[in-house]
Amino acid sequence: MPKKYSLGYRSLKDLVYDYLRGQMQKGELKTGDPINMDQTAKKLGISKTPLREALIKLETESFIKIIPWKGVLVNTITIQDFQDCYQVLGALESAALTAAAPRMKIQDITRMETLNQEMRVSLEEDDFDNYYLKNLEFHNVYLNLCKNHLLVEAVDILKKRLYEFSRPKEFIKEWEDISLTEHKKLVDHLNKGEIGEAADYLRHVIWSFEVQKKYIIRYYRFDSVTG
Repeated sequence: MPKKYSLGYRSLKDLVYDYLRGQMQKGELKTGDPINMDQTAKKLGISKTPLREALIKLETESFIKIIPWKGVLVNTITIQDFQDCYQVLGALESAALTAAAPRMKIQDITRMETLNQEMRVSLEEDDFDNYYLKNLEFHNVYLNLCKNHLLVEAVDILKKRLYEFSRPKEFIKEWEDISLTEHKKLVDHLNKGEIGEAADYLRHVIWSFEVQKKYIIRYYRFDSVTG
């Protein structure tokens, strides 16, 4: 008998959404893979209604593509997607930092410094999962202080789109090492009260597609596509 999954007591739509995203994150569902609605509903022991609702949400976030009369496919991600997402993330995060600045206290900046140090330890221990989580926490310090839930939600969706189900298991230490240096420069600007410079640095360096392009191409193996 096929194994059925326990989805708990939250809304079925949200639970199915989390389940499918988890499958993508673990690599069980890869870019270009079809999602069979009949099989998925049977596996989860649910009707198709919450499954459809979850799929609609995933489509609005660009994780999947629903093709009428044909089926559902996990979206592919292109280098143009990265360029577009980096441009939007740079604009949103720089705006978030500017908005957060009046609320930012010394302990918040110290927290960012600590997280950057913890990322360094994770990098030295080849623990990329922890590195990734600490990286999110680093950026979330000012995102959570900006008090704009729509902005934070948009950033969260874009990052999940780029990193959760598309990122390889290994990582490029050179890129991560540079990222730590960039984080330190950002924190240095904040410590000096240089909010405008910090926001510009976020937008034009940390989230600059052109600055990060060579590493994006190597890490996500766009070499064969871009030549």
